[in-house]
Amino acid sequence: MPSDKQPDKQVLLPIGVVVRKTPGVTRWQAWCWRPVAVLPGAGPAEWRELRREGEAVEYHAATVTLDLHHTQTEAYLEGLNAQVPSVYVLMRPVHRGTDEMPYEVTLVTASPFEAQEYCDASEEIMEKVPMPEGLAALIRDFVAAHHVEEAFKKRQRDRMDLSEMQDGIGDARIPQAADVYRAPARARKVRLQ
Repeated sequence: MPSDKQPDKQVLLPIGVVVRKTPGVTRWQAWCWRPVAVLPGAGPAEWRELRREGEAVEYHAATVTLDLHHTQTEAYLEGLNAQVPSVYVLMRPVHRGTDEMPYEVTLVTASPFEAQEYCDASEEIMEKVPMPEGLAALIRDFVAAHHVEEAFKKRQRDRMDLSEMQDGIGDARIPQAADVYRAPARARKVRLQ
């Protein structure tokens, strides 16, 4: 039996973000914090330790909402067609009294266009994280349900009526009968004192 139900124009999906903390490589930065994976459908978490290997630690840092909207399908399609389909994770610095967890995860997006808008900020971290196959399939289905290919339309210029233009008399907005490029009369008189 065919379904008459229209697909949702917006899908909200909780996404857990895994952040890896490793020792820094310079003396100015003691630790390097980097999002390395996402967990679709994850429950709430706040910097819960998942794994430890020597000095490297992975945390389930946060769960944020991935918002898929039907007007952004071209951007999602661009991200899916990349060599490695990815989502983008934005982390902002948090100025607490300690350096234990100096960032908060504020955004996960499947749109490379939206991610590019955040790349100019110096303190924020925007990282590309490989998309799990299940999430890629969900986004492909969403794009298939909503994407409408738009035909390219070349813009046409307005035709100007050149018959009424007067050439060589300067700016038409200045009401003068004489040439507007002439030297002013006062400048021609040189006072000799």
